[in-house]
Amino acid sequence: MSVTPDALPAPRIPLSRDRVLRAAVTFADEYGIETLSMRKLGQVVGVEAMSLYNHVANKEDLLDGMIDLVFAEIELPSADEGWKRAMRQRAISVRTVLARHRWAIGLMESRTSPGPATLRHHDAVLGCLRNAGFSLEQAAHAYAALDSYIYGFALQDRGLPFDTPEETAALAQVMLAQFPAATYPHLAEFTFGHVLQPGYDFGNEYEFGLALILDGLERACDMGPAGNGIDATPDEQVAGHP
Repeated sequence: MSVTPDALPAPRIPLSRDRVLRAAVTFADEYGIETLSMRKLGQVVGVEAMSLYNHVANKEDLLDGMIDLVFAEIELPSADEGWKRAMRQRAISVRTVLARHRWAIGLMESRTSPGPATLRHHDAVLGCLRNAGFSLEQAAHAYAALDSYIYGFALQDRGLPFDTPEETAALAQVMLAQFPAATYPHLAEFTFGHVLQPGYDFGNEYEFGLALILDGLERACDMGPAGNGIDATPDEQVAGHP
């Protein structure tokens, strides 16, 4: 009996480093990074765990590659439309990517063997600031301030016990029932007057804080040392601000 083309088995996709890394990222997205193992990853791609070592040296190499894929998804900043706009868009892109890969936040800056996409990202951020006229020290200050806020917000957001406005409102009401409003009047005011208002979303706070940082960096960079900007010494800053 002849075999028709439709009955032929689908060709097996060759295993490669890229396929292994992408499968690992997908697994971590769905089940969490803490559950990822070489054995489980092998099952996902249909090979024995030992076969994975033809493409990744070890678990650390796997994690390095996974984080590099995450960095590759972040939009690179360009100063063509102004550094401030570029830094804002980059910050929003990082938040969007980390929302897809919630496991990655704790690993983004911990890798000691960063891949090409990771290095390209950092170089582009610094290049955008330097090309916009930031001094080397100003660029370092700006990068530290922005990333502390971006990653810090992502960590806080990931740790919250709610994901939707409805879950937020339900949890707030439960918490309010556990403490007397008269004892904690400001907390009660904040909850009733802000959190429980229609459309409240903690994530909306992100762009407000980001704008404050970018505006502050813009003023500091424009002022420079003589105007008590970010290159001024602490004593000069205090003396210039009564």
